[in-house]
Amino acid sequence: MIGMDKSSNNKGKYSLFASILSSLLLMIIFAGLAVMMNSSRTVPLYSQVDIIAGMVFVFILSMIVSASLWPDIIEKKIR
Repeated sequence: MIGMDKSSNNKGKYSLFASILSSLLLMIIFAGLAVMMNSSRTVPLYSQVDIIAGMVFVFILSMIVSASLWPDIIEKKIR
């Protein structure tokens, strides 16, 4: 890669790792809260398919948002 230094290459790897990690964390929090709400009721409010579809939705949305936020944060930390 001509014109790119090693830190910009690492910035991309760190951003991707941070985005995936933060999205997985949000997805786990969402799943935990959904299961906790579902188990506290006598008649379940959500089916397992609803919870899994919500997890996928939260993961995709959080990846979009975190992929735009993390590169700036990591670039400031590298400098």
